Amino acid sequence: GKPCRKEYRHYNIKTVIGPDDYESMREVIYRRYRHVLDEDQKLPQLIILDGGKGQLSAAMDSLKKLGLDNKVGVIGIAKKLEEIYYPNDPVPLYLDKRSFTLKKIQHLRNEAHRFGITHHRNQRIKKTIHSELLEISGIGQATANNLLRKFGSVKKIKEANINLIAEVIGSAKAKLIAAHFTKSR
Repeated sequence: GKPCRKEYRHYNIKTVIGPDDYESMREVIYRRYRHVLDEDQKLPQLIILDGGKGQLSAAMDSLKKLGLDNKVGVIGIAKKLEEIYYPNDPVPLYLDKRSFTLKKIQHLRNEAHRFGITHHRNQRIKKTIHSELLEISGIGQATANNLLRKFGSVKKIKEANINLIAEVIGSAKAKLIAAHFTKSR
C-alpha cells in the first residue's frame, strides 16, 4: 500500500494543443502502456484514473488500441462526490466515506495530483527563469533558482531592494541584476 516512487512518470503532452483533458488522457495512457509493452514489463492489475466517465472513456480508447482493454482493470474516481466509475457502466459506485478502500483510492489520487502539480510548477519556473534571469550575463541556473525560491517570482525580484537580493546571492551578482532590471525599465 505504499508508493513505489521509481515507477512515477512525468509526461509532457506532445500531440494535444491547448487544454483538453480527454485527449491528454488518451495520449498519456497510450504512451505509458505502449512503453510497458515495448519493454516487456509487467502489466498492473488495476489502473486508477483521476476523473469520471469522460477521462475513463478516453483511457479505455487508448488501452483498446493497444489490445489491453480486457487485460487490465480500470476505474476512474470523480472528485466531487468521490464516485467510482467502471468501463461500460454509466452508474457510478459510491463507497462509504469512511471506508478504508475509498481512503486508499483518495490517497492515490492525491499523491498523483501532488506529483503532477509539482512537475507543472517546476516547468513554469523553468520557463520564467529562462525568459528573464538567464538573459543576465553572470547569472546561472543555480543563482536564478535561489532567487526564485526566496522571492517567488521574477516580478518580486524586480521590485526587491538590492540589499535583499545581495543577502541571497552576494553583492556582485545583485548589482548585475539591479543594473539589468534598471536598464529594461
